[in-house]
Amino acid sequence: MKVVLQKHIHQNLSFLKDKNLLIAISGGIDSTVLADLFYQLNFSISLAHCNFMLRGKESKKDEQFVKELGDKLKIPTFIIQFETKKYALENGISTQMAARDLRYNWFQKITQQNNIDFILTAHQKDDVIETFIINLTRGTGLDGLTGIPEINGNIIRPLLPFDRNDILIYATKNKLQWREDQSNSSLRYVRNKIRHKIVPVLKELNPSLLDTFQNTLENLKESKQIIKDCIQNVKQKVITTHNNEMHFNISELKKLSNPKIYLYELLKEYGFTAWNDVDDLLNAQSGKQLLSKTHRLLKDRAVLILTNLSNTEESGVFEIKENTSKITFPIQLEFEKIEIPFDTKKHQNKIFNELISTETNTISIDFNKLTYPLILRKKRKGDYFYPIGLGGKKKISKFFKDQKLSLIDKENMWLLCSDNDIIWIVGKRLDDRFKVSKSTSTILKIKL
Repeated sequence: MKVVLQKHIHQNLSFLKDKNLLIAISGGIDSTVLADLFYQLNFSISLAHCNFMLRGKESKKDEQFVKELGDKLKIPTFIIQFETKKYALENGISTQMAARDLRYNWFQKITQQNNIDFILTAHQKDDVIETFIINLTRGTGLDGLTGIPEINGNIIRPLLPFDRNDILIYATKNKLQWREDQSNSSLRYVRNKIRHKIVPVLKELNPSLLDTFQNTLENLKESKQIIKDCIQNVKQKVITTHNNEMHFNISELKKLSNPKIYLYELLKEYGFTAWNDVDDLLNAQSGKQLLSKTHRLLKDRAVLILTNLSNTEESGVFEIKENTSKITFPIQLEFEKIEIPFDTKKHQNKIFNELISTETNTISIDFNKLTYPLILRKKRKGDYFYPIGLGGKKKISKFFKDQKLSLIDKENMWLLCSDNDIIWIVGKRLDDRFKVSKSTSTILKIKL
């Protein structure tokens, strides 16, 4: 097994050479063999063990076993204890999911703090088929049927070419000690039911199950690649990017043979799960939206707009004190105070030059008409202003509509105010009440 693994690393995982590796070790046979193999192959390794405190004294004995192994091999060993059940309860997830979250989050923290390049886990062939069956019974797409990836970011699974029997033979031959987790024999857990009840029957029907199953996985992966290529072509026709938004062209989506399936492939990485509702957005009224934990999908006229939730929740009120020269949050504004000399002709010429400026990102206003602190905020119901050149007042909502702003553009628009009066729809239109005039003695120039 050692020779086969060395060859596999040379052919497929050569990037591990001369890297610092963190081995996730429970104390069970798989992870103990993984640690021994990489130690024997002279890699730079450390051990990381999580005590989830789920099995009382047995969990403590697992922890002690790993500590003693690290001492014996004279390699760095990281150990942590988690209140797993409490974490699961607080986050409304299963104990197994809680353990997974806690484990991988901690592993990543260790790598960042200790100059470690890759995390190695001891998944092997039997784990792959068990995971396949679990996903199959729960319902899944191709992603759930293509096995456990050997490389997933900085997480590497070098034992996937081997099965449980290979590992047992190696451990026995090399007289390794390991910890037996008694819960692995309990049929309370879905994976154990599959391991002890289903897989043995499948192996009885086909003694070469693991090898033929590997061929099936390869076929599925090739099919998945075809789909990825197809989706990439669709993306080029359907998706455009605007600042931090992704726009999905509805008319182009409707031309596809099955828009719902394509929407699944296009949006699955953003946390959406209610695919019937996502499909219904294509024919919904503007303003209809769906939320995942991280993103929002909004119907706006001829497009679906995808945004990060963190970009849509920013709606605070910000004060700008007198004599401020610049702000950088929530938007960048520069302020310049200009005194007008007491010379009527120069005065009028300067005012005229300011007024004829067509740059929407810069305004000049009468400083003496302002009440500090100025306020920067988002639109509120009933807001109105007096657009320069209109000769009357107009609701902000009507102005936005006339400007044909998208729903998200409206949300992202900032208003600069003096007291309760709107000075400027930032980047769009100045209020007539604050414009410079012949009587202006001090100008405040504001640049976006």
